[in-house]
Amino acid sequence: MPKHLQRELEKIKKSILTLGAMVEDRVRLAIKSIDGRDADIAEHIVKMDYEIDEMEVDIEEECLKVLALYQPVAVDLRFLACVIKINNDLERIADEAVNIAYRVKTISKDKFSEFIFDYANMAEKAETMLRLSLDALIQMDTDLAFKVCLGDDEVDEFVKQAYEQLKISISKMPDKTGAFINMFLISRHIERIADHATNIAEEVIYLTEGEIVRHGKGLLEPT
Repeated sequence: MPKHLQRELEKIKKSILTLGAMVEDRVRLAIKSIDGRDADIAEHIVKMDYEIDEMEVDIEEECLKVLALYQPVAVDLRFLACVIKINNDLERIADEAVNIAYRVKTISKDKFSEFIFDYANMAEKAETMLRLSLDALIQMDTDLAFKVCLGDDEVDEFVKQAYEQLKISISKMPDKTGAFINMFLISRHIERIADHATNIAEEVIYLTEGEIVRHGKGLLEPT
């Protein structure tokens, strides 16, 4: 039975990494759509969301099947618990990419073409956090996971800057309030991507160290 269990666990690991690559691609496309106000890319992201949803359900079902059939313990049980949580976070990241796509589609219809906030640095930071969280999962690298967690505050600061710019822009051009709010909400969606990437990194730390670091608990920079 242990050989069968390890085979099933390896299949699940490959599946979650495949899902991670798919989600990373969706985020990359969403950021590209922001840069070019590209409604076509945005529409593609929306239409392809079902692929992520279906795979997320498949992975959860596989995890539950292994739990029922093999009743794993210790590190194997911890692995399955982490995969179920990471699986959910990846699906939510894909949802945020879809939310960005909807915002871009709405904004692209407006004749007003200037973004009130430059999302380049914020988007790059969130995208990097996602990539590093998945790298940490592949490599079981605790130091890399901690690096992701410590980057979350930087993304939060970008949101504050976007909010301040929103207030200034609305005061100058109140007739464009709707467009400005959609632009600001893009920053919130990017922030949520970073939040979920942090969640993934925290699960990697739990998987490798057996230590729960959510909500700042035990979240100290590694020595």
